[in-house]
Amino acid sequence: MVQIMVPDRASNVETWEFDKLVTILLRQFKRLLAERGVDLTDAEMQQIGVDIANYAPAHEKIPAICSALAAVVAQSETVLKQWNLTFAQSLATDMNAMPGWTTTADFLEIANDKVNAEVRISAGSALMLALGDTRNVPLLLQAIEYDLKVFRQLDVDAVIARRALLFASGVEGDATDWLAQIKAFFSISD
Repeated sequence: MVQIMVPDRASNVETWEFDKLVTILLRQFKRLLAERGVDLTDAEMQQIGVDIANYAPAHEKIPAICSALAAVVAQSETVLKQWNLTFAQSLATDMNAMPGWTTTADFLEIANDKVNAEVRISAGSALMLALGDTRNVPLLLQAIEYDLKVFRQLDVDAVIARRALLFASGVEGDATDWLAQIKAFFSISD
């Protein structure tokens, strides 16, 4: 049995109301969504957050948001593929093991690209799931399982992934077997 220990910087995310989490994620992706033809006002983002948290009928822009987020996730996976990495492999790959850098500037550029891709995949997939799109559930589970295996606690991105999975599945977060219940809900085997 693994006890969930949330690091201090992630503990705040664990306590947010779900509507606030959805709104913050929408704001995080606002520019990337707009680049893909999905413009959202602050009022729309807040309303979508409230509607999702209350299981209200879907906002008319949700299909377009999910489509744009899927494109962001796919683009980020392509960034990782340039190093022959999947999302799970990228999480497990230390920057010192990354190819293609010889200078500090190269290192920083690759590190920035790698981290941005990982965050966009994780946060984008979590937002998609919160909005009802389940296609990237395996990516969210990979983020959680990596953190639990390596750190025995969840970082911010894994906490967001966990919150989205708990919300979508209806599994109680304080259940000792929450991860197994989530996998069963989404019919994912180990």
